[in-house]
Amino acid sequence: MSVDKSSYKDKKVISIGIISELTGLSERKIRYYEERKLIFPERTGKGTRKYSFSDVERLMEIADQIEDGVQTYEIKKELTKKQKRDDRNKMIRGQINAQFNMRN
Repeated sequence: MSVDKSSYKDKKVISIGIISELTGLSERKIRYYEERKLIFPERTGKGTRKYSFSDVERLMEIADQIEDGVQTYEIKKELTKKQKRDDRNKMIRGQINAQFNMRN
């Protein structure tokens, strides 16, 4: 059986308390990064935030950049540019796959 590694990394199953322990960031700081639209947890029916391993990686990157003196608006700008690049690359890959009748 083949396991898709990206799927487990993107599952939003980790509570903010565990995320705080894993990253060393306070829960308040994590919520602040959410307010600044740098991180996007899912919410349970009762409103509890749930994060993924990908979110842990992003939070660590954010913390490193903040430590280096980068402002949150600059981080947001870079994340937006990266997302646009990733979306464009995904679209191009899809068009190429469609052209050559290939699957991902």
